[in-house]
Amino acid sequence: MAKVIASSLRKGNVVDLDGKLYVVLTAQNIHPGKGTPVTQLDLRRISDGVKISERFRTTEQVERAFVEAKEHHFLYEDAEGFHFMNPETYDQVTVSRDVIGDQAAYLQEGMACLLSLHEGVPIAIELPQRVVLEVVETEPTVKGQTASSSYKPAVLSNGVRTMVPPHITAGTRVVIMTEDGSYVERAKD
Repeated sequence: MAKVIASSLRKGNVVDLDGKLYVVLTAQNIHPGKGTPVTQLDLRRISDGVKISERFRTTEQVERAFVEAKEHHFLYEDAEGFHFMNPETYDQVTVSRDVIGDQAAYLQEGMACLLSLHEGVPIAIELPQRVVLEVVETEPTVKGQTASSSYKPAVLSNGVRTMVPPHITAGTRVVIMTEDGSYVERAKD
C-alpha cells in the first residue's frame, strides 16, 4: 500500500477505502471557476461488486493498493464468465461479467489484454486501445454530402453502433477506439 494524491488516480487503479478494496471505474478531475478542484471517482467494491461514487480534493491522499498486472489472452466466453490464459504459464483465469463491463463487446478470440490481479483474483482489465472491426450495416452516402465533419451511423460486426465518415460502406474494416467506440480510420489490411 502507498499513499497517492487523488488527482493521479486512473481507470483500473485499485484503492483502499476504510479497509475495503475498490477498483476505479472512472476518474474525472473537476476544476470549478470558484472553489477547490476535486476528483470525482466512480468505484466498484471488489468483494461484492457494489458501485459507489466518491469525491476527493485533488491534493487529498488516498491509499492505493498495488496489483499484479499481467498480459493474458482472451479464449472464450461461457455461462461462468470470460476465460483468459496467461501465455507464459498457460494458467487459465475466469473473469466475471461485472469486471469486464461494456468492454465485452470488443473482446476478440486471442486478443492480448492486461489483466489486473489482486491475490490471484481478477479485478480489472485493460483492452488494447484500438481494435479492427467490420462495418456490417450503414446508410448509403447522400450525394453532395462532402463536408468532412458529417458522419453517418453504422453497425459494427460486434453489434456496437458508431459514427463513420460518408465514404465508409458495409464490408469495410475500420479501426475503433475501445474506450468510447469512436471511429479512428480505415483498417490498413
